[in-house]
Amino acid sequence: MHMHRLEKMWLTFGLVMLFVFLGVLGVSAFAMGLQPPSEHHHMIDPTKVSETAPFDKPGIQKVADKEYEAVMVAFAFGYNPDKMEVPVGSTVHFTVTSQDVIHGFEIPGTNVNMMVIPGEVSQVSHKFTKPGEYLILCNEYCGTAHEYMATKIVVK
Repeated sequence: MHMHRLEKMWLTFGLVMLFVFLGVLGVSAFAMGLQPPSEHHHMIDPTKVSETAPFDKPGIQKVADKEYEAVMVAFAFGYNPDKMEVPVGSTVHFTVTSQDVIHGFEIPGTNVNMMVIPGEVSQVSHKFTKPGEYLILCNEYCGTAHEYMATKIVVK
C-alpha cells in the first residue's frame, strides 16, 4: 500500500504527540508524585453518624473572627440544621456527611458544589460577601421527595 508523503508526516506527527502526551502524564503522575486530592478524605461508619462527633451535634459555630464551621448531616429529604445565620464577609467551612444515600450539596450562585456520600466526610469553604438568603440544595437525585430537600444560610 502506498501512502503519500504528507500522510506519512501527519501520521508520524500524531504518534510523536501521543507519546509526548503519555510521557508528560507518566512523569507528572509517578516522578512528581501527583495524586488526586485526598487531604480531607475521611470516612466514618454511616450507621453511626448521629453518634460520631462532630455530627452528633450538627450546627454552626464561630471558630475565629468572621470564620465559622457548619457541621451538617444530609438525610432523606432534608439537612440538619435546617437554617443557619452568619454575618456578611464570613467564611464558612462546611463539613457534611450522609447516613442513608448519596446526596448533593450546592449553593446556587456560588462555586459550592459537592457530592455527599454516606460515611464520607465532605468539606468545602465559601466566603459570603453579599447579604441575603442562600439556598442550599440537593442536586443529586435521592428519592421521591428529593425536590423538597433544601436548607438555607442567612447572611446579614
